[in-house]
Amino acid sequence: MRGIAIETDRARGEDGRRRSVTDRVAQRLGSITVFGHRIDDAWADLRRRRAPTHWTSLFGVVTVASLVVVTVTGVLLMFLYTPSSESTVYAGSYAPLHGATVSKAFASTMQITFDVPGGVILRQAHHWSALILPAAITVQLVTTYFTGAFRRPRRAMWVLLLLALIAALASGWSGYALPDDMLSGTGLRIVEGILLGIPVIGTWFASALFGGPFPGGIIENLYPLHIVVFPGALLVLVALRAAAAWRHGPLQFPGRGRTSENVVGVALVPTAATRAGGLFLVVIGLLLLISATVTVSPIWLYGPADPGNAGAGSQPDWYTGFLDGALRLVPPGWEIVWLGRTWTMAILAPLAVVGLFFAIVAVYPFLEEWVTGDRRDQHLLDRPRLAPTRTGLGVAGLVFVGVLWAAGGADIIATAFSVSIEHVIITLQVALVVGPFVAFTIARRICFGLQRRDADLLRHGYETGRIVRLPGGEYVEIHQPLDETERARLGMPDETTGGALDPIEGEADALRHRLRLGMRRYYQGGRIDTEPAEHGPRDGTPALAPPLSRR
Repeated sequence: MRGIAIETDRARGEDGRRRSVTDRVAQRLGSITVFGHRIDDAWADLRRRRAPTHWTSLFGVVTVASLVVVTVTGVLLMFLYTPSSESTVYAGSYAPLHGATVSKAFASTMQITFDVPGGVILRQAHHWSALILPAAITVQLVTTYFTGAFRRPRRAMWVLLLLALIAALASGWSGYALPDDMLSGTGLRIVEGILLGIPVIGTWFASALFGGPFPGGIIENLYPLHIVVFPGALLVLVALRAAAAWRHGPLQFPGRGRTSENVVGVALVPTAATRAGGLFLVVIGLLLLISATVTVSPIWLYGPADPGNAGAGSQPDWYTGFLDGALRLVPPGWEIVWLGRTWTMAILAPLAVVGLFFAIVAVYPFLEEWVTGDRRDQHLLDRPRLAPTRTGLGVAGLVFVGVLWAAGGADIIATAFSVSIEHVIITLQVALVVGPFVAFTIARRICFGLQRRDADLLRHGYETGRIVRLPGGEYVEIHQPLDETERARLGMPDETTGGALDPIEGEADALRHRLRLGMRRYYQGGRIDTEPAEHGPRDGTPALAPPLSRR
């Protein structure tokens, strides 16, 4: 008992509180220096940091969990998969394919599925995590955009996140073809047709990728891209973004006691780290549960790839559906002859539109800064309603991508609703052009309406349903004023128009100045003043709403 008491006293800090096991470990290892920093100093810095608890910060954990699952399962599959297009005779456990001539890649995938204990769960966990990973990154992009988290000094983090999404898409696409089944073979034939339709470099590019006439050595060429190039780029991008996030610190929404100089939240260690670790384990558990209960990529039903055949009703994975939809919405036979070459616009136009869209997304933080002239460091997030133009543009972009994504399943839509495929395509073509403008207008007006609602709440408070009659005959409703916390949450943060525009020098600069000034006025124009009225109640006493009627 004495020994236990002595150990307990040693485990207590100077303030009498019990130290955690990690604290004691950090103290014992404190003299060790790593990259020029003592472990105890780094641990103390972790304990001092705070992390906001808003739900928008959870998707980074989902991304990391999906990345861990796809990496671990991918490493295990490397030891079981044979990346070879050479033909062999299938003699595995799946009887319907006995005696069929297949590639070694397909045969090894079938062996993993039916002959390796736990192999089907391993494959499906790899596939499901590869589907969840781009979804998590996409949601991060969306929340980052609508909250203005891409502004200085985090513009590079926005570009890194977009590049991480592209790397995740490329990783998924390159792995999509490795089983060498009929579905992946059909997708590869489409890819070859797209490459061959690109003038000047298309034929060379297709030959380099496929290594000769279709299918060539596409499996051998895609395999190093899938296991080294694209995943390596993804890991590097995620690591760089994590380092930048650590350097700049977390973002938070405006609120009571929250400024650009502080962070209101829970301790990073151990509270926030424990919560993130719990979510991390929950995501991994759900991925494994889905992998064990929901079938994905049943290659035994598709059969081996055959250059002379194509799968009917084939659909790409969800994250590349918008690319397939862009091809389907272009009118067929749209070609021009220029410089002695035939330019197939049915292929070039979708590639140009999708490429331009990603380019605009990448440079948007710089465009917004150029328009607003605001070059200050921003450490507080925006409520989407307080940036109506940005929110409208974001909704328009989502509608644009959503229409392309829906077009990728135009045949499924036509079959499910028993309508003509031509009518579906025409409807989606109109929606692709008109939909973003309608969505922008509606979203912007909704933001203005929400701003007016917040301004009314700040001035008059919440409705209580109590109607009273004043001595003068007016009927008014008693309103309950908002508390200081709610006022700080709804009120507009202290924000100026930003830095000054560039000085005008010459007619060209004057034109550029007028363009920027007009765009700035439109971007910031119409914002409702949500600051509380100076004469409004601030002491918690009930407020009187404007008269309802007069007798």
